[in-house]
Amino acid sequence: SAPQQQNIFYICFYNDDSLYDTKHNLVENRIKLKVLGITYSQIQNGAYALVLAEEEGPHRIPIIIGTAEAQAIAIRLEHLVPPRPMTHDLFVSFAHAFGIRLVEVFIYKFEDGVFSSELLFDDGERQIRVDSRTSDAIAIALRSQAPVYTTPEIVEEAGIIFDETPEEANNDDTEREDTPKKRTLKDFTIQELQEQLEKAIDDEAYEIAAQIQQEI
Repeated sequence: SAPQQQNIFYICFYNDDSLYDTKHNLVENRIKLKVLGITYSQIQNGAYALVLAEEEGPHRIPIIIGTAEAQAIAIRLEHLVPPRPMTHDLFVSFAHAFGIRLVEVFIYKFEDGVFSSELLFDDGERQIRVDSRTSDAIAIALRSQAPVYTTPEIVEEAGIIFDETPEEANNDDTEREDTPKKRTLKDFTIQELQEQLEKAIDDEAYEIAAQIQQEI
């Protein structure tokens, strides 16, 4: 029989404030981010892009993530309730059960196209930092309503400013006029959308469910 797949989580703990301050120099200059949404990746087939944005600024930071992480983030953004708790839901429930609070997520490094993040936890007596993939950190932060920060250097290096002029938008619309239209979610009735939403949740197709929920 085929071997069963095992999920292994690697966790690194930091409990040294001096190490943290040295590693992340100029902590007070961090930039607060918000989750803008999930979109299909334009550069990697079968992947998604998590788009973060400055709370007070024009930069957008796209982060390539896998399907499972995209599902976990999308269902939270659209306030969907899966039939069974997902891994990140279980993690947050476990932490809350033991009185552990997520204080913040800090995206502290961007190197070779990879973002590195840490989660800062507090149990009322001490604070512990846990190294994490950025996609997992964001999924947990959304469920804990914790803020997300990064450095000005990462924003400058990985951030993108979208600037589409009205002329460009009009040209795109003109080019599409001669293209036969496919039926989109906007063409469905509310009843049809509700039926599609229920089916998507039953099939655990949470990216599709999130898109349908947004349309409703």
